[in-house]
Amino acid sequence: MVKFLAGMKGEGKTRKLMDMANENAKVTDGSLVYIDDDRRRIHDLHRDVRYVEAGKGELANYREFIGFLLGILSQNSDITHIYVDGLNTILAPDTVTNDCLSKLKARLDSLVKTDQVSFTISVHCEKDNLPDDIKASLV
Repeated sequence: MVKFLAGMKGEGKTRKLMDMANENAKVTDGSLVYIDDDRRRIHDLHRDVRYVEAGKGELANYREFIGFLLGILSQNSDITHIYVDGLNTILAPDTVTNDCLSKLKARLDSLVKTDQVSFTISVHCEKDNLPDDIKASLV
């Protein structure tokens, strides 16, 4: 399953995402991964959640991000959920468009089927401005 958290800065997306990861860490038998653009929140996560720093804007587009995710998944076949905090800051500036989100969701949906992994991704944007396929996936 691919889910999105959307909202503007300061609306509590990061806290909600971290709470979801921490709660899931208490009940899952698989591995969890939390991807962020820096290490500020590493100590706020449950010790069983693997923290991955993706860097700020180092990935040029959603295709590179998919490759990044495939690399993570290739290292551990027990990953059941990947949390991504702030897709807008992980990808290069101004590359997170509605078209990008729709293509990313379509590709992640195929990974859900083949790798039995779920994704929860936070994006900085107004919920009303999202395409319908992303709105249907909002948490």
